[in-house]
Amino acid sequence: MANHKSSEKRIRQDKKKTLHNKYYAKTMRNAVRKFRASTDKAECVELFPKVQKMLDKLAKNNIIHKNKAANIKSSLAAHIQKLA
Repeated sequence: MANHKSSEKRIRQDKKKTLHNKYYAKTMRNAVRKFRASTDKAECVELFPKVQKMLDKLAKNNIIHKNKAANIKSSLAAHIQKLA
């Protein structure tokens, strides 16, 4: 257990940040899942910029790795191409 005030505060802050990051990561996963489940090209083209923006923001804030964001965006773009 923590012995210093600062380490106790760090533990409190980490719990709060973890909860915050989990929420946004889960929201991103649900958006990607919805995108991949869609079979309508027009809907995917409309959703793509929103999902892309979400991925970029999460990568910028180190909630997900920048390469992971790039890989997901690439696979989603490929998904749109397949729907032709």
